[in-house]
Amino acid sequence: MKAIRRPDQYLRLRGDIWHYVRRVPKAVSHIDDRTLIYRSLETDSRKVARQRRDIFAYEDELRWSEATPSRFKVTPREVAYRDVSHHARALGFNYEPMDSLISRDTVTDLLQRLQALGPLKEAPEQREEQDVDALLGVAKTPTATISEAMELYLSEIVADELAGKSPEQVKNFSKIKRRAVANFVSINGDIDMRDITREHAHAVRKFWHERIHPKDGSKPMSGSSGNKDLGSLRKLYRRYFEHIGEEERENPFRNMRFKDKILTKVMPFKDDWVRSRILSPDVFEGLNREGALLCMALIETGCRPSELANIRPENIRLEAEVPHIRIRQTKDRELKSGASVQDIPLVGVALEAMRHAPSGFPHYRDRSYLLSASLTKAFKARDLFPTKQHRIYSFRHSFENRMLEAGLDFGLRCTLMGHRNPRPEYGDGGSLAYRRDELLKIAHPVSAELLQSYPFKG
Repeated sequence: MKAIRRPDQYLRLRGDIWHYVRRVPKAVSHIDDRTLIYRSLETDSRKVARQRRDIFAYEDELRWSEATPSRFKVTPREVAYRDVSHHARALGFNYEPMDSLISRDTVTDLLQRLQALGPLKEAPEQREEQDVDALLGVAKTPTATISEAMELYLSEIVADELAGKSPEQVKNFSKIKRRAVANFVSINGDIDMRDITREHAHAVRKFWHERIHPKDGSKPMSGSSGNKDLGSLRKLYRRYFEHIGEEERENPFRNMRFKDKILTKVMPFKDDWVRSRILSPDVFEGLNREGALLCMALIETGCRPSELANIRPENIRLEAEVPHIRIRQTKDRELKSGASVQDIPLVGVALEAMRHAPSGFPHYRDRSYLLSASLTKAFKARDLFPTKQHRIYSFRHSFENRMLEAGLDFGLRCTLMGHRNPRPEYGDGGSLAYRRDELLKIAHPVSAELLQSYPFKG
C-alpha cells in the first residue's frame, strides 16, 4: 500500500472539522467512479483526524490493490506476515520460518508441507507463490522492539477504539500504556517483542512487588498501579501478535496480578454538612464561576464530574416540561458504559445552577482533570472535606445514599446512577415526571433560594 508520507496528508480543515480529501488515481477509475474523495472525519482534533484518515486510506488502497496490484502492492511487513500466516492455517499448517523447519531433528513436518504443495502446482502462478510462501516459511518475519510495538499499537492496532475518544481520553489512555512500556524498558531494555520471555515479565512483577510491599518502611503503593502496568503489557503483547497473525503465541505476562489490599474508601457527605457548610452563601467566593456552578449541580444530580464538565448545550433541557439534563455520548467523547446514558431531572440547587449555565461549562470541556484539581484545592482551602476519605466524588456517593435512605426504588436508583440494572423487573426508572417527583423528596430545602443571591454574575 502507498504509505502516508506526510503527517497531514489527505487532511483538510473546513471550519472546525477535519476532512479526508483525496483524488482517486486514474489507474483505478474503472472500479471507483469517484473523482475526488471528500469525507468528513467528524472531529476537530488533529490527532483523532489522523487516526481516522489512516483507517480510510488503508481501506481505499486495499480495495484498489485488488484491481491494480502492480501499483498498490507495497504492504507493511506486519500485514504481509499476518496474511501469509492466515494462508498457512487455511492450508492446514501453522506458519513457521524456513530456518526453523530445517533446523529440526526430524524432517517429517517439512516433507508434509512439500507433499501438500504437490497438488497445487496446477494453480495460477500467483496462487502457487502464495502457497509456497505460506508452507515453506519464506516470508520475512517482522521485528519490532517493545517501544516500536507500542507506537504501532496506538497508531494502528487500536486506532478504531481511539477514534471515538476525546483528546483528553486519548491522552489518558496513551499515558497509561506508555508508562507501562517505559517501566519495562527501564528494567529489561528496549528488546524485540519476540525476545520477551517469562523472566522479563517476572522482572516487571518484582519491580512492582517491591513498591507494593516495601521493606524499607516507605509508604506502599497500591496493587492497582502494578496491575495497570502488567495488564497493559499483557494486552500489548497479545494484540501485537494477533495483528501479525500469531494468535496462539503464549503470553509471558499471563496470570500476573496483585491483590490490592489498599482500599481507598470515598466517604459520602452527610446532609447537614452539605447544608451548613457547602451551601453557605459565601463559601465559594473567589472560586471560578463555572467550577462553583458545577459543584452545585453535582449535589442534586449524582453525576460523575466528567459527565457534567463535558455536557453539551443541546443536552441541557431547561425549557422542557420537566427541566432535565441528558448524559449522552458524542462523536468525540465516550461514556464510561452504555448504562451511563441518562436523563436526569433538575431539582433544587442543580436546577438553579444549570439556569446560570445554559450553555454548559466550556472552560472545563474535555478538561475534567482541571475541574477535579480546582475544586479539590478550593475545598481544602475552605476546610470543606470532613475527613481525608472525602473527595469531590463524595457528592455522587451522597446522592446515592440519600436515594436509598428515602426509599426510592431500586430501578430508579440504578437509572439515575448510570448503573446496569441486574433485575429487569425493576424497570428503567419511570418517566421524567416520576423521576422529578421522587428526587424532590431528597432535594435540599434551602437549595432553591440559595443561588438567587449567590455572587455568580460576571
